[in-house]
Amino acid sequence: MQMSYAIRCAFYQLLLAALMLVAMLQLLYLSLLSGLHGQEEQDQYFEFFPPSPRSVDQVKAQLRTALASGGVLDASGDYRVYRGLLKTTMDPNDVILATHASVDNLLHLSGLLERWEGPLSVSVFAATKEEAQLATVLTYALSSHCPDMRARVAMHLVCPSRYEAAVPDPREPGEFALLRSCQEVFDKLARVAQPGINYALGTNVSYPNNLLRNLAREGANYALVIDVDMVPSEGLWRGLREMLDQSKQWAGTALVVPAFEIRRARRMPANKNELLQLYQVGEDPWEPFYVAGGKVPTFDERFRQYGFNRISQACELHVAGFDFEVLNEGFLVHKGFKEALKFHPQKEAENQHNKILYRQFKQELKAKYPDSPRHC
Repeated sequence: MQMSYAIRCAFYQLLLAALMLVAMLQLLYLSLLSGLHGQEEQDQYFEFFPPSPRSVDQVKAQLRTALASGGVLDASGDYRVYRGLLKTTMDPNDVILATHASVDNLLHLSGLLERWEGPLSVSVFAATKEEAQLATVLTYALSSHCPDMRARVAMHLVCPSRYEAAVPDPREPGEFALLRSCQEVFDKLARVAQPGINYALGTNVSYPNNLLRNLAREGANYALVIDVDMVPSEGLWRGLREMLDQSKQWAGTALVVPAFEIRRARRMPANKNELLQLYQVGEDPWEPFYVAGGKVPTFDERFRQYGFNRISQACELHVAGFDFEVLNEGFLVHKGFKEALKFHPQKEAENQHNKILYRQFKQELKAKYPDSPRHC
């Protein structure tokens, strides 16, 4: 009887252990399923809602690392380049707004952030040691107080090779340390900025516009390269994304975004109807900018200051076989006319130099594209 009871007891204990093992295996199985489902849900969530922007501390550490590198010299040896003072994660199929500016003209960046909903890449030129320091402190302030800057903007710095940009000292950040919001940073910049007339920097340093353009669009598949004092029409980024996402027909085609210069306007036109109203009263000069993917020729960095720098690249784009298609709805607005009489006198010689260089450039294209039937 005792043996029978012991056997039954051992049997029930074994059965209980087996049931507990089965239960544990089921819980483990359900946990794994839950984890996989959760990951799928998370992936779907991040498809629509990207992860939160990086913290301020992460961005500041990145800024310090970029500056501490000492930069690299460009091909001419005249300029020092600091890549990635600010970085942002960009979809390779996205359309990046690539622009460039002197430190004083960075105040236009606020308007671009309002109108352009996608990623931006900005190359900043500091002509003097003082401007290089201002650029670093300004980047520090913008990264601290402007969430949009941290989320959507990549920023690079270029200065003459004889200068090195310094890491901002937290103990001596100047008046920018007193600012507490993004708007305050831009307001402060507007007060300290001294924008030059067109490309007149007031120094013996040439503005390396094509170097800055190449730097801003570096690594981008699709980029709209513009000047910083231009304003996109509302919805331009979304419209371009839809066009490029819906069809592969744009390979080898440059989508031209017409840019209009406006003398005076209380409000920059947001859509085609508002633009046409200004057109009818004589605000009619325009020039093309474009978006193109694939092997787009770089801007020739021998062109500096003013004259033939942008047209040389458009010329090569044509000779290389790209076709041009003008957008019907999207456009850019340039604030004010560029007036030749206002150019810095020392820069007129460079304009003439660029004219001679452009003739040489066109001859070089014939050798570079010997089989192309096109010419400029």
